[in-house]
Amino acid sequence: MRTIYIVIAAAIWLTCAANTQKQARKGLKTTEVLRHESPQADLVKRGEYLVTIMGCADCHSPKKLGPQGPVPDMERFLSGFDSAQPLGAYDKNVVKTGQWVIFNAQNTAFAGPWGVSFAANLTPDDTGIGTWTFEQFNLAMRKGKFKGIQANRPLLPPMPWQNYTKMSSADMKAIFVYLKSLKPVPNVVPAHLPPGQI
Repeated sequence: MRTIYIVIAAAIWLTCAANTQKQARKGLKTTEVLRHESPQADLVKRGEYLVTIMGCADCHSPKKLGPQGPVPDMERFLSGFDSAQPLGAYDKNVVKTGQWVIFNAQNTAFAGPWGVSFAANLTPDDTGIGTWTFEQFNLAMRKGKFKGIQANRPLLPPMPWQNYTKMSSADMKAIFVYLKSLKPVPNVVPAHLPPGQI
């Protein structure tokens, strides 16, 4: 009888030991995965999520025709108004009345009472935000200053910078880190055209 108790106890002990080892291996694998996920990678993922739900590509990416209509051209993703394309003609009298705002077919150029504004290149190329510091980006997003320089003109419509003034510092940083991780796209976006020049 005593032998049976010893065998049962040994079986229970071996089962518990095997389960403990399984759990330890699972924990080790989780730890190994976490070690490969750097804080920078986490910021990039968070930034990509924010840029996506904020609709930044709606205005800052040239478009191409997809099965369900225009979609961002991923080869020129977030590179702003395509400077290789002509602006195109539009009825300037309609815009001058202040009752209409006109967007180009790419949704990257905008005519209104302020003149014509062009979506900026947000890629890390030198023609985009490649030389920008986080402080510049933060100033542009929170204070609406062109190129993130205090003495510059305000950002023009339809850029909704006012919506981002209360964004957390962590989210602002994540967006900046994500934008800096993108493929640089050389594209010099034209300067704003004041109302008298359109």
